[in-house]
Amino acid sequence: MSTAGPSPFETDLDKNPANYMPMHPSRFLERAAETFPGRTAMIHGARRFTYAEQHERSVRLASALARRGIGAGDTVALMGSNTPESLEAHFGVPMTGAVLNPLNIRLDAAIIAFILDHGGAKVLLTDTEFAPTVEAALGIARVKPLVIDIDDGEGPGGKRLGEMDYEELIGEGDPDYDWPGVEDEWQAIALSYTSGTTGDPKGVVYHARGAYMNALGNAVTWAMPHRPVYLWTLPMFHALGWCFPWSVAIMGGTHVGLRKVEAQAIFRSIADNGVTHMCGAPIVLSTLINAPEEDRVPFEQSVKVFTAGSAPAPAVLDGIAKLGFDVTHVYGLTEVFGPSAHCAWQEAWDGLSGDALAEQKARQGVAYPTMDGGMIVADPVTLEPVPRDGATMGEILKRGNSIMKGYLKNPKATDAAFAGGWFHTGDLAVWHPDGYVQIRDRSKDIIISGGENISSIEVEAALYAHPDIAEAAVVAKPHERWEETPCAFVGLRPGAALTEAEVIEWCRSRLAHYKCPTAVVFGELPKTSTGKIQKFRLREQAAG
Repeated sequence: MSTAGPSPFETDLDKNPANYMPMHPSRFLERAAETFPGRTAMIHGARRFTYAEQHERSVRLASALARRGIGAGDTVALMGSNTPESLEAHFGVPMTGAVLNPLNIRLDAAIIAFILDHGGAKVLLTDTEFAPTVEAALGIARVKPLVIDIDDGEGPGGKRLGEMDYEELIGEGDPDYDWPGVEDEWQAIALSYTSGTTGDPKGVVYHARGAYMNALGNAVTWAMPHRPVYLWTLPMFHALGWCFPWSVAIMGGTHVGLRKVEAQAIFRSIADNGVTHMCGAPIVLSTLINAPEEDRVPFEQSVKVFTAGSAPAPAVLDGIAKLGFDVTHVYGLTEVFGPSAHCAWQEAWDGLSGDALAEQKARQGVAYPTMDGGMIVADPVTLEPVPRDGATMGEILKRGNSIMKGYLKNPKATDAAFAGGWFHTGDLAVWHPDGYVQIRDRSKDIIISGGENISSIEVEAALYAHPDIAEAAVVAKPHERWEETPCAFVGLRPGAALTEAEVIEWCRSRLAHYKCPTAVVFGELPKTSTGKIQKFRLREQAAG
């Protein structure tokens, strides 16, 4: 029975610098440089950096930015490929207390301009390969950031847009800079935009605690060994590379850069660099499975793969295993720092093979150990968990330390996402008797193509802008290579005539090309009695 009055456990023992330091993922690099200074941290073509060198370059970046007035609450945007400079930005920018905003290199100039404005970018680090898009975006954007060019010798080159290049910038920095980091673990350190279910991207704000915890969660969940060799088949701009810039540093591993996700380049890098780990959407696995024999390079080691983005087909999981890849299916969203659930291996599966094993591994599984608030499948309104019968559908809800702060400047969307004290994923799933979750459908019509989210609403808006189109609906169409692509159903105005090619070209002039329909079906759209388009019928038609 408790006694009255404050507890001496709380009143007499306060936090102090000796027993409390806010979690910060850049500390992982600091530790790696102190512990493994001569170990190779990064391989990119002919370039090699040790941990001592990577740490110094990251600290110099932080120092150079700080000297230009960049600090807590400021945004540094990054338009880059999977290069040393992009990796260093994941450490150096948060060291200042500023917010790193990696940009999706596949987006068009108008969306890039929107993100620069919405995020309030004060600095833009940009690879010269993307100069045409960036130059156009800067011409549209209201903000006028300091532009720094990244000139990667492994890239195709391009026009210089900035005041200086990246090497000149870090040359200004002090290698002994005592970087401040964050005063509070809740402080924002990154900003990642997702299309979500609307045309305007939503800015997902990451905090230091969540990044730190999910980086640890990756390493623990994957049982990563010391000194892994990690190939960057996953874009670093994708949910901060699923926190793997920091996870690899925890284990003193080696990052291997890759500008283009092509089968031959992947096989060659695996063989030449002794790659042991990589991540990617199922499209990456399909690319390897379907690669012609002349593009395949033999390798001796088993390569562990995290895959997510859309549920991999059992046939894909079975096919990739035959090539020497050991796949773990993970599940997450940008809002939860990338993967936060995994299909944890069960000893009962040891005797399974082929389709039977692939069916088990295709499930989204259980929550990361660092997602300590858990994951349930429940009614999204009542929050009542569904029966664990593998048949009753509900929405996947999550809570824990690796959940976003919220959507930048969008309180309405933030409140909706956190309704009832849970993060609402928008994914419909069933709950199996063993506690494993399996997605059945996406409640908000998101199309996932090659691991990228495409908003059907955004594509529909482009279609409706055409003067001859009276009605339009866009759904996912299965695709052999990209898993899904947009399929447009279009009703024309009386007397109008359009071809499929004309509709696709109209969209390509307004949207990033990967968002554009690959098929167009003309005719009257099925509707309910209240006039709502019946997308489920269109999905059935597209699948056929």
